[in-house]
Amino acid sequence: MKVNSVTVRTRYAGSPTGLLHVGGAWTAFFNWLFARHHGGAFALRVEDTDRSRSTEASERAILEDLRWLGLDWDEGPDMGGPYGPYRQSERFDLYTRYARELLERDAAYNCYCTPAELEAERQAARARHLPYRYSGRCRDLSAAQRAAFVAEGRRPVIRLCVTHFGRTIAVDDLVRGRVEFSPEHLDDYIIVRSDGSPLYNFANVVDDHLMAISHVIRGAEHLSNTPKQLVMYEALGWALPRFAHLPVILGADRKKLSKRLGDTAVSDYRRRGYLPEALLNFFVLMGWYPEENREVYTVAELVEKFRLEDLRGASPIFDLAKLNWLNGLYMRRALEDDPGRVVDIGVRVLAEHGLLGEPVGREQRAYVDQVVRVLGERLKVGEDILTVGDFFFRDVVFDPAAEERYLRQPESAGLLRSLAERLDGDGALSRAAAEAAVRGLAEERGVHSREIIHPVRVALTGKTTGPGLFELMEVLGRERVVARLRSAAARAA
Repeated sequence: MKVNSVTVRTRYAGSPTGLLHVGGAWTAFFNWLFARHHGGAFALRVEDTDRSRSTEASERAILEDLRWLGLDWDEGPDMGGPYGPYRQSERFDLYTRYARELLERDAAYNCYCTPAELEAERQAARARHLPYRYSGRCRDLSAAQRAAFVAEGRRPVIRLCVTHFGRTIAVDDLVRGRVEFSPEHLDDYIIVRSDGSPLYNFANVVDDHLMAISHVIRGAEHLSNTPKQLVMYEALGWALPRFAHLPVILGADRKKLSKRLGDTAVSDYRRRGYLPEALLNFFVLMGWYPEENREVYTVAELVEKFRLEDLRGASPIFDLAKLNWLNGLYMRRALEDDPGRVVDIGVRVLAEHGLLGEPVGREQRAYVDQVVRVLGERLKVGEDILTVGDFFFRDVVFDPAAEERYLRQPESAGLLRSLAERLDGDGALSRAAAEAAVRGLAEERGVHSREIIHPVRVALTGKTTGPGLFELMEVLGRERVVARLRSAAARAA
């Protein structure tokens, strides 16, 4: 439960302005993993102070995606807890209280500068080729000056007193080691807007302290916020949590991960038919290898083995091929242990693409079950059913090269017609009967069975590769097999 005598408490603080993407899920998972390893608590916080962009729908979607991944939390907006409320929009009285405390101790001050005045300062700094820092012109206003600004109708923001901070700011980061920041780039930054709403670096510190967060585990993009927050902790007289900044995930082009190279929403991976345990296993391998020459772990094993200090500081590459390989492995396990999960995924993917009637009935589901079992290891991702098994659910789309090679031969049309005649009739078509018909025709014609199997496969699927021919013929059924053979024969003639 403890690390250096500190009860472990971590949090994921998501902003409900959109969907949960890979980077957010990655961060949430490592917070969860660290808390679970140490027997601590994992809290979910909603940072929704941006009321113009935050929505209840986004909040619900984020919680749903985290649950789908298998991450649970001990405290949060949906369940409460001892340090609530867990939405920032419901904590404004706390921010007001601590802003007032900072003002009373002269650790912060009201700033009445207008946008035009601030822009003039920026232009002056630019003219001198200097980085802009707020001048602090409102720090030492007299009571009369403040009253005059109020009489003008100016509504002040609140700024933290920082510009007097003269020493190097340092943090012993649990992933990156000691990181030092020069104070020369800090100015008296705004902590409360003129409408009374808090800014990130103020609300974040207040929340982490009041929620007794022991370890702040977040993305490296927040590293630049750290000096501002360290100064805030000191101004409020609060002890620091431990910080750990996870590296930025890069795409295959070694640039910041983009939607084109994998940074899509978790819900998109779910929709496409990935398994949550595969994603979690993949997340781990992007930042941590628990053992040499091993890549597949159960979540329970990851909880047992996890050590935050073992995380690599280098930016990981989001390797979609690796994710697909992992997901294929987990799909094969699911087909063995719980094939209904894979069938559920197949049904959802097919229904979303209009290839199943609504609602999906028992017979349709049974048919998808047959298809899933026949496709087997070819299903690396759920949506593969649309590519490697599309012919089970819609008319054949012929690959031009396959059609040219196997349907344009002089004997193809005759072979397909002859097989159709052999199979025509009533009743179910078993794989044994399908194989007997094909091999019997080959023997009758004095050809190797492959001379019939290849054109038949193209006639039934439009492809040259796929699952076992006789198995897929059984699933397609007698009527469709005969109809497709005759249609392809007419096409080949």
